Amino acid sequence: MLAAGALLGSALLAVPVAAHATAAPDPAARSAATVAAAAAGLDDPAKKEIAMKIVSSAENSSLDWKAQYKYIEDIGDGRGYTAGIIGFCSGTGDMLDLVEYYTRVKPGNVLAKYLPALRDVDGSDSHAGLDPNFTRDWAKAARDAEFRKAQDHERDRVYFNPSVKQGKSDGVGVLGQFIYYDAIVMHGDGTDSTSFRNIRGRALSKARPPSQGGNETTWLNAFLDARVWAMKQEEAHSDTSRVDTAQRVFLRKGNLNLDPPLDWKVYGDSFHIS
Repeated sequence: MLAAGALLGSALLAVPVAAHATAAPDPAARSAATVAAAAAGLDDPAKKEIAMKIVSSAENSSLDWKAQYKYIEDIGDGRGYTAGIIGFCSGTGDMLDLVEYYTRVKPGNVLAKYLPALRDVDGSDSHAGLDPNFTRDWAKAARDAEFRKAQDHERDRVYFNPSVKQGKSDGVGVLGQFIYYDAIVMHGDGTDSTSFRNIRGRALSKARPPSQGGNETTWLNAFLDARVWAMKQEEAHSDTSRVDTAQRVFLRKGNLNLDPPLDWKVYGDSFHIS
């Protein structure tokens, strides 16, 4: 379209205008670029990889998130065993959902026999029916590609996809979607006062997201303020460095697209993504 306009201008004016035409991009092209930029989100594969690494830095003190499929321990937070790439917990139902899904796609797997126990301990920190071999069998299952795919599936279904969807609905970019994702990973999206939806509700009492006419940075600061409040309600999560020296660092720098290079700290450890 630009070329056609330039040729028409040359024919009418008999003077070169290509340089002038180049300096004035086609509005339609600008509009298409704007739409494409707006559509990009944390679900872009490169951005999702960054998100997995940043969460792993907080959950496992490592950027190697793919090494965490086999991870399992009781970290003493009242949620029983915490395991896998996103911290599935035996006491919060998401580990039960994972093993149920894995058993649907691969009946008779090494973890299927623990389903009755996982149903019994849901909502508690009990290991009843799981010890002494559950941790060993979890690590064994993690060598199975189907179990790793099951972890990916449940991470996306329960945590990643809902946070990206809400972020896009609120009109926030990649960083905002990541901030939502990290919150829902830690707090879940239940009905208690520290859940993701109630953290967002608390933020709404102070600011408005871009979809409601608010400023994106102001909104994300309000959300992080509410997130910090929620973290401090629970001793196990009272260290707020994953917000203070990570997410706030990106936000202060105006890196709303979460573009590398990225430098941050969690629990005093330094991390870098080129």
